[in-house]
Amino acid sequence: MLRIPQNIHDDLIAHAKEGFPLEVCGILGGTGDTVSAIYRMTNTDASNEHFMMDPKEQFSVVKDLRAKGVSMLAIYHSHPESPARPSQEDIRLALTPDVSHVIISLAGAEPEIKSCKISAGIVQFEPIEIIV
Repeated sequence: MLRIPQNIHDDLIAHAKEGFPLEVCGILGGTGDTVSAIYRMTNTDASNEHFMMDPKEQFSVVKDLRAKGVSMLAIYHSHPESPARPSQEDIRLALTPDVSHVIISLAGAEPEIKSCKISAGIVQFEPIEIIV
């Protein structure tokens, strides 16, 4: 399970909408299963089909997470025109089995957010709890 505060949940959707029609990406930090920080990242690929995070930004985020004593809980990205499930490329590039992968889909009438763990090509969806 991934517990996401309402304000961060809303920011995930806002980030996806602001970046439309391109994919957006970022990192969620926190403790245990509870997210406490969102880090919007630059999609250096500037694509509507895939993303790549800026390595300098990633390094900066990792330093900030360590300084705050929290962990990287999830990598997030948007799917502007496809469902909230990992693509074959998402699965192939998932190299951190302990980190959740959060996908924000804008393909339907309302935005949809799903989370999963990906290990050795196997996708396991996990529940998201929105907290206050």
